[in-house]
Amino acid sequence: MAGAIIENMSTKKLVIVGVILLLFQAFSFMVGGLIAPSPTTAVHYLATKCVDTVKHHQSTKWFMPWGPNQCDKIRDFDEAMAKKIEANNIVFAVHIPLPNKEMSPWFQFMLVILQFDIAFKMYNQIEDGALATIDVGLAYRDDTLSEWTEMAHSIEQRKLSCNFTTTKTYENEGRYYECDLLPFMELGNVAHKYYLLNIRLPVSERKKINMGIGEIKDIRLVGIHQNGGFTKVWFAMKTFLTPSILIIMVWYWRRITLMTRPPVLLEKVIFALGLCMTFINIPVEWFSVGFNWTWMLLFGDIRQGIFYAMLLSFWIIFCGEHLMVCLFTFSPT
Repeated sequence: MAGAIIENMSTKKLVIVGVILLLFQAFSFMVGGLIAPSPTTAVHYLATKCVDTVKHHQSTKWFMPWGPNQCDKIRDFDEAMAKKIEANNIVFAVHIPLPNKEMSPWFQFMLVILQFDIAFKMYNQIEDGALATIDVGLAYRDDTLSEWTEMAHSIEQRKLSCNFTTTKTYENEGRYYECDLLPFMELGNVAHKYYLLNIRLPVSERKKINMGIGEIKDIRLVGIHQNGGFTKVWFAMKTFLTPSILIIMVWYWRRITLMTRPPVLLEKVIFALGLCMTFINIPVEWFSVGFNWTWMLLFGDIRQGIFYAMLLSFWIIFCGEHLMVCLFTFSPT
């Protein structure tokens, strides 16, 4: 019969369709489990303490933690006190990635998490609701010889949430607080090979900046990015499956139009849901490998929002149709 889709399909055909879909699903799981590497990688970084003299105290100067043009470094703050170096002249420098490695556009995104190593001191404890003010500069370059180009600069505040698990006595001075990880930054794409972070902790007693945050010993960062091998497998799967979904949609709508009656609301919603699914699976991420598109994360969120909104609409209409059928079937005559 023209227009029959599922209702008039024989049991044999339904079983064949179900087996084919199950095989596709099993194949996808096998590819993800056996071929693709882990989705993300976390890399730990320990910031290097660089010294910025007054005559060079300007935002255009970038401090490298290692390499031929590395900065003047100090081991700890005791050395800074011995050399009479002020806290405002100390810059925490972090180079991403580690030495002899490069970042790649295949990494897709980079999420950086911040953690402070704070030592307990009786005379310098962390106050309740303490805010850490961070002056951050981010720069990039694509080879080891060119100059650093500023990418972003911002002064941020992060609320410290730290616990000292032992008794607060003089005997326990020097032990570290247990502090929660803090969100630091996120890049929507990784278009450059090298990144440099310069972090300052400005101190001002008059403005109450970075007062009551304890004795910070070190700054640690955790960089999380998507693995390049996973990205390639992911792109390949999306490129393969998108035409398949399009073919199914064309077949479905063609069968709908062959019916003698016009399409009902539920059939239209199913087709719209298929369009949203196709939209979310279109592999536009291929362009992010060759172009510096910083809005890819936002675009991905928009696509997911459209799909989930359409999925919610489908379930509302489907449940409404089901309730109407039940009421019509069991209504008294």
